[in-house]
Amino acid sequence: QVQLVESGGGLVQAGGSLNLSCAASGSTFSINNMGWYRQAPGKQRELVARSTRGGSTIYVDSVRGRFTISRDNAKNTVYLQMNSLKPEDTAVYYCYADGLELNWGQGTQVTVSS
Repeated sequence: QVQLVESGGGLVQAGGSLNLSCAASGSTFSINNMGWYRQAPGKQRELVARSTRGGSTIYVDSVRGRFTISRDNAKNTVYLQMNSLKPEDTAVYYCYADGLELNWGQGTQVTVSS
């Protein structure tokens, strides 16, 4: 099993930046993809960005060019650098890692004020 601990959420004004981190522990040898989902109030959880173990990345269209996902395999950590934040980015952000099973972090709140 894999445990995920997130950090870095908070309150920021529109146009600002935040950097989320997610550190994995446990059966990290099994992890392939790591990434971030988010869920805004009243909306479904959506994939924001994903990184494979080899470093290939994908982004949802709404964040492409503003968010950057990166990964340090030696530290079993994935990061999400969020720039030019918009109020519509407000959500709970969840880290995930898929290995022997799908694992989720506890979620971190990101609030962007207008």
